[in-house]
Amino acid sequence: MKNVIFKLLLVNGLIYPADLYFISPKNGEIINGDVKVVFGLSDFGVAPAGYNIPNTGHHHLIINEDLPDLSLPIPSNENYLHFGLGQTETSLNLEPGEYTLQLIMGNYLHIPHQEPIISKKISIIVE
Repeated sequence: MKNVIFKLLLVNGLIYPADLYFISPKNGEIINGDVKVVFGLSDFGVAPAGYNIPNTGHHHLIINEDLPDLSLPIPSNENYLHFGLGQTETSLNLEPGEYTLQLIMGNYLHIPHQEPIISKKISIIVE
């Protein structure tokens, strides 16, 4: 019985909370050319938008903006990029300059989860 309860807690994220982070680029990195962004996620799953599967979501990349209203669908524009097919990486062609990047998971309707899954904000410089 204890084993079953432990597994239920694990599946529901009560023991190990989800962790969203950047594999690449690293905070403070100076990049020449296109920016390869690789998303990291542990203790949670990735599923395409539109699929209501428990303990899953899809990535959204925030560029040079603050977090959106966490009770509404995440905006979709040049500052809020959606990866609704379940992608876990992308390549950005950014003009030279300083940028902040942050990740947030959205549920099947592009709305942040009840317990939002958000990465730390990082800064990069594109030359």
